[in-house]
Amino acid sequence: MHDGGSPASAAGPGGRIKTLVILGASGDLTGRLLLPGVARLIASGRAPGLSLVGAGSDDWTAQTWQGRLTKSFAEALSGTSDGSSTGAGRAELARVQKGSSYHQLDVTAKGALGDFLKSVEGPVALYFALPPAVSQKACEVLRKKELPAGTRLVMEKPFGSSTESARELNATLAGLVPEDHIHRVDHFLGKSTVLNIMGLRFANRLLEHSWNGEHVEKVEIVFDESLTLENRARYYDHAGAGRDMIQSHLLQIMAIMAMEPPATLEENDVRSNIAAVLRASTIGPQGSTDFAANTRRARYTSGAIGDRQVPDYLAEDGVDPANDTETLAEVEVYVNNWRWAGVPFILRSGKALGRSRKEAVVTFKPVPHLPIGFKGTDSPTRLHIGFGPETLTLDLDVNGPGDLFTLDRVQLEADLGSDPLLPYGEVLDGVLSADPLLSVRGDTAEECWRIVEPAFAAWKSGEVPMEEYAAGSPGPEDWPTTAEV
Repeated sequence: MHDGGSPASAAGPGGRIKTLVILGASGDLTGRLLLPGVARLIASGRAPGLSLVGAGSDDWTAQTWQGRLTKSFAEALSGTSDGSSTGAGRAELARVQKGSSYHQLDVTAKGALGDFLKSVEGPVALYFALPPAVSQKACEVLRKKELPAGTRLVMEKPFGSSTESARELNATLAGLVPEDHIHRVDHFLGKSTVLNIMGLRFANRLLEHSWNGEHVEKVEIVFDESLTLENRARYYDHAGAGRDMIQSHLLQIMAIMAMEPPATLEENDVRSNIAAVLRASTIGPQGSTDFAANTRRARYTSGAIGDRQVPDYLAEDGVDPANDTETLAEVEVYVNNWRWAGVPFILRSGKALGRSRKEAVVTFKPVPHLPIGFKGTDSPTRLHIGFGPETLTLDLDVNGPGDLFTLDRVQLEADLGSDPLLPYGEVLDGVLSADPLLSVRGDTAEECWRIVEPAFAAWKSGEVPMEEYAAGSPGPEDWPTTAEV
């Protein structure tokens, strides 16, 4: 399962994908994130000749589906979103919309999905925008002979709901297509994010020389949102901040931050190094089971975010208090290898916070000795890597201005390269071009669950208390403050 093919081999019979089939096309994820990403990709000219087919459990008319496409495609069709689309690209997008169709389909019914695929031109990218349990059931009733030649399966996170279920899902998928035809999509792993981190590290001797436990005190990866539940209770109230963000997204970013230099940027080199980091990772120091010391969880209460009044999480529509769902979580992960021994990687994500903050922060250890005579605060050197927008900020202590014996804080700032495609457009570009670099490999998906499952069990048993914070605040008052710009 660990072998990855080259883009050429991944293309398989039939070459480039002809049809993108979205299962769960009437769901929130498809309308809010997936279709806008598809639209920008097509409008950029990177998906020539693509057809789009939607399938879902809802009894939608052709007009309802076209209305969803019109809303999701509006920005890309206007040509004003980011300047990436062309007149020819927008014409192509209009063609795709006009020819797109929607079909009511129970993907868990034996033979239903296979029969449906007979009417679709291949090669096909089959996108499962569905809950993990439904995706698992759909793949179990699907047969290899029912798939058009060259089919690629695109699985939305979370990949399973536990180590065991992820392993079962991987085994099911392996019976349908080769591993390099399986794209486990983590939209947090956009090409810009991945390559910016790798370029920053591996192209700069100054940084790579000090990118280890001898020089680094801690690494924080933060994804704080001012957004609240936003009508997603059906999914989020069963997932929470831990499963929604830390188990998948933030562990993947941590692994890219911590991995050894790959020989090439080919998917097998990069993904193997990511997997090596995750295999070495545990919550808390290796052997520790004190999850009350190494993890924290909390839930928002009523408050105000700007001029918007936010209700208590437990009062939100669709929330079941019995689920005991956290809306803010923080875990300390340790990578138990030579490079990172003893360095905590602090992963934090939450909703309904006072401000949005999406970045990785590397805090370096203080200098061994500061010459006597300097005045001012000796603050740690910090490197901030921002995600969306892609930015770089370096915090340094320098002399002056004014009294040259006084150290002042300065920030060196730069904008990093970014792709005008939305994150889902970036990962779909890899799917359509048969490049699995940005896809999560099967063993990696299992390792992410293995790392967090003991902590989640401690949360469920009440070993780690559920704290509270007011919506619009930075979080619980007694939590350690993460480094900010």
